[in-house]
Amino acid sequence: MVGHFQEFEDEYLEMMYEFHEGDPGGMVRTGDLAAKLDVSPASATEMVQRLAARGYLEYVPYKGARLTDTGLVHGQKMKRRHRLAEVLLSILPYDGNPHETACRLEHAIDDDMEVALSRLITPETKDPSGREIPRPTPDIAARLSSGSSSVSLMNLEPNLPARLTAIFMPNEQARALEAGGFQIGSQIVRTGADSFLADGREALLSDDWMKCVFVEIVNDIV
Repeated sequence: MVGHFQEFEDEYLEMMYEFHEGDPGGMVRTGDLAAKLDVSPASATEMVQRLAARGYLEYVPYKGARLTDTGLVHGQKMKRRHRLAEVLLSILPYDGNPHETACRLEHAIDDDMEVALSRLITPETKDPSGREIPRPTPDIAARLSSGSSSVSLMNLEPNLPARLTAIFMPNEQARALEAGGFQIGSQIVRTGADSFLADGREALLSDDWMKCVFVEIVNDIV
């Protein structure tokens, strides 16, 4: 039950962050929050008061609530994890409802997984609906700055040495890529808009395939 209750709190703080995106620092009426979360106004008010008592929200009766600095960090983290999950599902051959699945996945993403998923995107990446992905919180940003940089082939700069680290596509397509030299650990260099060298072998890839192949930027390939 504790785990489920934590998820309820996360959902409230994530939705409060979504309101914050539209009106930074603005007060959110509990009725508006309840409508977005599809709960009763009484339930929303009870949770808002509970979160305010824990320091996540500033609550003013009859006016609404806003995120505190602590609540802002937590809401930002949960919204980022949700949108990272949606990006991952858009890469995978997944036929389910990405939004509903991302709502479940975000609660299972820990710091290590967030770092791993963060390496699959660039600061300019948007979620499948075109919304910006919140910036990483300071703890995650520090870990990302100390590690290597990973990007999809779509975002790989020309003539920049890289090493293939992940392929997100069905087995049949992945095997076709591997036959062309695109295997985990292969040395990759982009030579044109859709042309690459994979361990010295030339290949042309479509946009859809480039989005599904990720490489690590390295400095030791000659």
